[in-house]
Amino acid sequence: MTDLTRANAWSEGGTFDNADLLWYARGVAKMMTRELNDPASWWFFAAIHGEYVNPATAWYPSPPAYPAWGFVSGEPAVPTSPLPSQLTQDKFWNQCQHGTWYFLPWHRGYLFALEAQLRVDIVSLGGPESWALPYWNYFGGVQGAQAAMPPAFSEKTLPDGTPNALYVTMRFGPDDNGTIYIPTPDWVAHHPDTPKHQYSDVTDICLQEDLYTGSNAATPLPGFGGPDTGFSHPGDTPHGNLESNPHDLVHVYVGGNVSSPDYGVMADPGTAALDPIFYLHHCNIDRMWAGWNDAGNVNPDNPEWLSGPAQQFVMPMPGSEPWVYTPEEVQSISSLNYVYQEATVPQKAAGNPLVKRLQTLNAFSVTDGLAQVHNIMPQPRAAELLGANFGPLEISKAGSASVDVTLHPVVQKSMLKSLQFASVNALPDQLYLKLENVRGTQDATVLRVYVDLPPQADQDTRRSQFVGSVGLFGLRRASVKDGAHVGAGLTFILDISRFVDTLFIENRLSAETIRVNVETASGAAQPSPIEVGRVSIYRQPI
Repeated sequence: MTDLTRANAWSEGGTFDNADLLWYARGVAKMMTRELNDPASWWFFAAIHGEYVNPATAWYPSPPAYPAWGFVSGEPAVPTSPLPSQLTQDKFWNQCQHGTWYFLPWHRGYLFALEAQLRVDIVSLGGPESWALPYWNYFGGVQGAQAAMPPAFSEKTLPDGTPNALYVTMRFGPDDNGTIYIPTPDWVAHHPDTPKHQYSDVTDICLQEDLYTGSNAATPLPGFGGPDTGFSHPGDTPHGNLESNPHDLVHVYVGGNVSSPDYGVMADPGTAALDPIFYLHHCNIDRMWAGWNDAGNVNPDNPEWLSGPAQQFVMPMPGSEPWVYTPEEVQSISSLNYVYQEATVPQKAAGNPLVKRLQTLNAFSVTDGLAQVHNIMPQPRAAELLGANFGPLEISKAGSASVDVTLHPVVQKSMLKSLQFASVNALPDQLYLKLENVRGTQDATVLRVYVDLPPQADQDTRRSQFVGSVGLFGLRRASVKDGAHVGAGLTFILDISRFVDTLFIENRLSAETIRVNVETASGAAQPSPIEVGRVSIYRQPI
């Protein structure tokens, strides 16, 4: 079989001059004509990822309101009936994997199945048998221009005047005004008129990592691909570094918010796959994984990853029996007979991160043996709780909150000793900040996190103390309590080693607490409370 090529959606300016996008719109429109209970319908495929259709399920909002599918605005109307049998729902629906090392292989199979159905419909309409899903590389283009959504998705009609199935009403963007772009470093650098997103928090830094699961000097916890878990639909365990950034942030920024509890469909796993831009976003995530592998990085060889969880991955396929697959069967794109037009990962940043830390701590100079440090393969040991706050932290009306993380004096002493005597032969601790058990119902939120941010800080200080952003994609689902889940909420891990190093050098680590600030990216009040169960800091000796 000839390889199918997934090409850049921004070819031909991202307009309908790009035949891939034109045929995509026509294929989606045909799938939308089918009923909800038809496995070949657009709606059924969206429900495979996640749905808010059946009031009998734990996910359905009570009292009925958005994000229930019956409250999604736009044309065509999103159906809520006829429902397939409960057996079919249990087999196919609400299957997306998040907060797990299965995130990447499950979504690769999902893309492959949707693409197969679209191709059948496109060929029936007179389209090419070689059609494949395009990808939206928001890191591409001159001066970051491709961070903007391809224009074809904002057109209400196709060139022939018929409705454009790629157009979605509930897609609000990072500024909540319907303009869709992703605040990547290149975009922000060349668009100074977007002050709310001057942090350029959506990056591809994860491609610099070299470990799928776990941590080392180059790869922070929980690893590029995600933590070792079983079947994980709510995603209540920490998301892998690729999933956390860019995946989650892109979902939330595209979805966006409005001045009511209604947010964009892309911001919630139970509505995201209703938006056709979803699949182009996930093609880019899949492309990044393929490029990461091409750069010489390896997937897990653990039999539990290769064979998948006890609950099998299964997809409907056109004209045949459902496809049951394992991560091992989809870990190489060549085995699925497709290639990406371009999947080269950026050249690794200059400088070993461990060398940089040792230099910051005055434990290493450029005259020392660089080869000695570059050849170090540190083995992280068990993490130890350095400190935590007391009681939950609520982010609601003010759009921001701060907390003092109280440090355990004995563990603090060990951490300080690690930094004070850091050397090539005695590596400094890695330090991690955790936002644990984040609960709420407003998925369309990005939280920015700072360490030791002083009151009334100016923008330069804010940038210097900025740890990172987290997108609350999946917040509602992870907060729901039902028979299978405890409503633990989302948990995020941020590597703060370099910030703690600076505090140490400036002699600001001897205090009993470390201040942590959390705020929404927009700085706006939230329509419903977001609660952080605990803010904690861990030291991990290496």
